[in-house]
This record gives sequence, structure tokens and C-alpha cells, in this order.
Amino acid sequence: MRKETPIEKSEIKAFLGPGSQFEGKLVFNEIVRLDGAFRGEVTSRDTLIVGDSADIQADVEVGTLILSGRFKGNIKATTRVELRAPAQVDGTIETPALSVEEGVILNGTVSMTLVDKEPSSKPTVPVDKK
Repeated sequence: MRKETPIEKSEIKAFLGPGSQFEGKLVFNEIVRLDGAFRGEVTSRDTLIVGDSADIQADVEVGTLILSGRFKGNIKATTRVELRAPAQVDGTIETPALSVEEGVILNGTVSMTLVDKEPSSKPTVPVDKK
């Protein structure tokens, strides 16, 4: 059974539908969904949803990426990347959390780094130099 995106349609603030084509730079603050063809750059701290019918060639830097379509380029996500079947990815992924469904095609490199959510809470102890 396929897990659906837990995002209500009313939460999506911009939508590029199937059959649409866009080339350029996309910057946004809320949830955006792409189902058409996109070429360029995407920048956001929020969520980008790439639907089954999407064909993306871009450098993407977002908070969360949920990808089901075709993607070629570089992905940098500060929170997580979810690759859902039938996604096809050709490029690089840099993220602290990655989930990949069975049936996804992934050709490229993945780099995962831990995110330090809280600063160190170790007390500072003075050193007595004599």
C-alpha cells in the first residue's frame, strides 16, 4: 500500500501542473508541488513535492524534498529527502535523512551528515594553570 503525502491540498501554495514547462529560478517560503517540466534552480527552507509526471533538471536546495518523478541534478535538503516509486534520480543528494521506496531508480552519489540539533550542554570547567 502506497504511503500518501501527509499534506493537505490547501497547504500547497504553488503548483506547476502536468504538461506545463518552466525554466528559471524558483524561490518560495511554503509548500510547492511540481508535476510538469522544470529547468533551473529551486531554493526554499520549506517542502518541495515532485509528482509522478514531473521532469526536473535543476539544482535544488530545500528543507524537505518528496520526489516521485524524474530528476537530474543536485539535491541539498536540510531536513530530509523521500524518494517514492516510480522516481528516477540521476545526480547527487546531500541530506541528513533519506528514505527510498522499492522501485526507485537512483544513479549518483548520496552524502549524509548528522545534524546537531542542540548545542553541547556540557558544563565548562575552569582549568587551574599553575
